[in-house]
Formats: sequence, structure tokens, C-alpha cells
Amino acid sequence: MTEAAVPAAGTIRAKNRAARWITEILQPPVVVSAQLLLSPLTTPGLPGTLGYGALAAVFVCLLPLGLLLILVRLGRVSDHHISNRKQRAPVLVLTLVSIGVGLIVLAATGAPPSVTAMVLAVVGGVVVLAAVSPFWKISGHAAAISSSTAIAVLMLGPAWLPLVLLVPAVGWSRVVLRAHTLAQVVAGTLFGGVVMAGIWWLLQGWLVG
Repeated sequence: MTEAAVPAAGTIRAKNRAARWITEILQPPVVVSAQLLLSPLTTPGLPGTLGYGALAAVFVCLLPLGLLLILVRLGRVSDHHISNRKQRAPVLVLTLVSIGVGLIVLAATGAPPSVTAMVLAVVGGVVVLAAVSPFWKISGHAAAISSSTAIAVLMLGPAWLPLVLLVPAVGWSRVVLRAHTLAQVVAGTLFGGVVMAGIWWLLQGWLVG
């Protein structure tokens, strides 16, 4: 190996390591959980309503993630990022079932409408990803981070705009790890930031006012 090749190999390893860290830290269950925890902030009742955001995160993120990890352990799914697109639709359908149960629980416990609006926005995203996954591997990481940052800025104001810098970071990590093509990352980003955030904005106006 030449002297020039050694630094080049080290740079590639460092880049891949950084990409893996970003991918894991900002994976959809983590990002969407944070999004749901923030959801009660737009309605009165704080801090008592914060528990509803946590309850929503259990059904939307934690239970589906736990089920996914079991499927990975059983060898039914390749990995916890569901790299094989053909395995995505069944997992996403199970996620929808968990979310449906969660919506029933939230309604029964008197959750604020802002939490319901956020959960329904996530449902819209999951439905589209489940429909597209058998044909094309749109980036769920990109969709989650772009929708979460867009919603955070809409909810909390322009002071939170620096969060948008996380969007290209996550997209870069997915491309570097060869988990997605650039087109799949761009599609996920636009879908999350425009469609999912748009669904939330409409539901927020309708349910919360």
C-alpha cells in the first residue's frame, strides 16, 4: 500500500464512522419520539399534558421498534433499519396497527388535540412509505428528520431554524453508507418536509385551531 493510500483509507473509515453515528442517533424512532414529545406544547395544560406526548411515543415508536428488534433477532428482518425494501411494508403495517391502538388509548385518556394531530401526521407518512416501499426505497431517515425539523420550526418559531442543518447531515450519512441513492434521500426529504409537515399543519389548524 502506498503512503498516499493510507491517509485515504483512514479518511474513508472516519467518514463511514461519522455517517454511522449520525444514522443511529437520528434514526426515525428517535426523531419521531422527540417530535411527539413536543406535540403538547401548542395547547394549554402544560406540564400535565407532556405525558400524552410520551404515551404517543410509546405506541408510535417504542412498541414498533421493540417488535422490529424481535423480528431482527428471529431473522425475519435483515436489520433494524430494514435495509431490504421488500421487508418494509409488513413492518410498517404492524406499525400502523400499533399507532391505531395508540390513537384509541389517547382518545380514551383525553389527550390534547395537538398530540392527535401529530400522530395522524405520522400515520400519513407511514401509509405512503408502506405503499412506496415495495417499488422504491425512499429514505425514511430523510423523511423523519425533515418533517420533524420543519414542524419544530413551525411550532416554536424561527429561532429553531438551525435544526434544519440536521437534514443534509442525515441525508449525507445515508448516501455515504450506501443505504440510499441521492434521489431516494431527496425524495424522502421533500416528502417529510412538505407533505408530512403539511399534513400536520392542516390538522393542527383543524383540530387545535
